[in-house]
Amino acid sequence: MAVPETPDVAAAVFGERLPAAERYVTLLAGPGHEQGVIGPRELPRLWDRHVLNSAAVGEVLPADATVVDVGSGAGLPGIPLALARPDLVITLLEPMARRVTWLERVVGELGLSVTVVRGRAEERETRRRCGESDVVTGRAVAPIGRLATWTLPLVRPGGILAAMKGASAASEIERDLKEIRAAGGDDPRVVHCGVGDAATTVVLVSRSERRGRPSPGSGGRARGRKDRARD
Repeated sequence: MAVPETPDVAAAVFGERLPAAERYVTLLAGPGHEQGVIGPRELPRLWDRHVLNSAAVGEVLPADATVVDVGSGAGLPGIPLALARPDLVITLLEPMARRVTWLERVVGELGLSVTVVRGRAEERETRRRCGESDVVTGRAVAPIGRLATWTLPLVRPGGILAAMKGASAASEIERDLKEIRAAGGDDPRVVHCGVGDAATTVVLVSRSERRGRPSPGSGGRARGRKDRARD
């Protein structure tokens, strides 16, 4: 499969890291496709639908934030965010061993200061290792109510869950509002990031400042520590 041509807008999004973003797209189109982390139908639209679309989430993230990308898979949105927003401290959280291996390869080849952790957000050990971050991101992981239940314990009080969603985002919030609030989420809202074919819809959920019992592993941040995930 030929690597998609770099769109002009990519230079404005990634700046001096554009060559690394182009290398990432090349990896997705080659070994990423071969290893099954990205489907064949997605290859012609890697830039707009995946890489630029993911980087657009950075528009709503605070400066110098710690970010955990849950169910990172091919590295979306975490790797484009790391490339577009080098101020962010990013952890890629992924349960599948072969995808963890892929993520570690990409992080190494691109020279990114990104942590890779194998685990699931709902697991006690994962919460201990990751601690509480300013932001948790997720892309095509689960319905918003279930996602909030799994991930809000990884968010510090006052921090946010930023979930990439589709056109049904508002109806998901309405349907799952009780579940979101039971998980400690406040003020769920829909925002739109990016433009054109790279535009994305994001549901932002703030974690309540009200503390109950501390979640397992709370009180620490995954800042700069490289966890080598093992099978």
